[in-house]
Amino acid sequence: MWLVGKGITFDTGGISIKPSKNMQKMKYDMSGAACMYGAITAIARLGVPLRVTGLLTLAENMPSGTATRPGDIVRAMNGKHIEVDNTDAEGRLVLADALCYAVGEGATHIIDSATLTGAVTYALGSTRAAVMTNDDALAGRVMAAGDAAGERYWQLPMDAEYGKLMKGELADLKNVSGTPEAGTVTAAKFLEEFVDGTPWVHLDIAGTAWPPGTTRASRTCARGRRESPSARWCSWPRRGPPRRAEPRWRCAFSSARSARCR
Repeated sequence: MWLVGKGITFDTGGISIKPSKNMQKMKYDMSGAACMYGAITAIARLGVPLRVTGLLTLAENMPSGTATRPGDIVRAMNGKHIEVDNTDAEGRLVLADALCYAVGEGATHIIDSATLTGAVTYALGSTRAAVMTNDDALAGRVMAAGDAAGERYWQLPMDAEYGKLMKGELADLKNVSGTPEAGTVTAAKFLEEFVDGTPWVHLDIAGTAWPPGTTRASRTCARGRRESPSARWCSWPRRGPPRRAEPRWRCAFSSARSARCR
């Protein structure tokens, strides 16, 4: 089991820069990685007898003289080429290589968590996170674990037609669809191109990671939610004697473009 988290430590949008209003909240664009870090830590400390690997994609998206430009074409770890039509859709690029890496390391199941799309807030608001998957049975178990942990999800469709919107003109894929339709699902269909059929669940937590609130704390801080379902799901299938431990972390790769899936 691999748990993958998007960790953009600050997201200006890059050269496709975001409006200045509320940009300070983009420090929360690492919420997916924070959730998976919390899940891995909980799993280790609970002594769950299951091999779980965490992979956090840590980066910053800033404009500069060396920044990625709209129109650039990049090569992912699985050899697919991607047109970068919008540099503010950077999260799916770093997740793509992370998913490739997990597959190359022999992952049997993958769950990723990311504040991936603003579109999910229009669909589900700040009440539920979106679930997309290539394995309905796995998604059902993840959502059941969420219910038990008090975290609510809603599964969105993954029809093949959505994937066609992500096909590139000059490359295999493009990182945005170019249409305002179904932005959350098209982003997930993009990610699906990199799991090579491995059972996989994608959690888009952009609407629930730092929602508006009525208290000072909820207005200024992220919720710190969504790690419980992943930890609970991993602990459900195998109940063994507790063996307290701490997670061991290492840098898997420093440049997404310097490695390929094995």
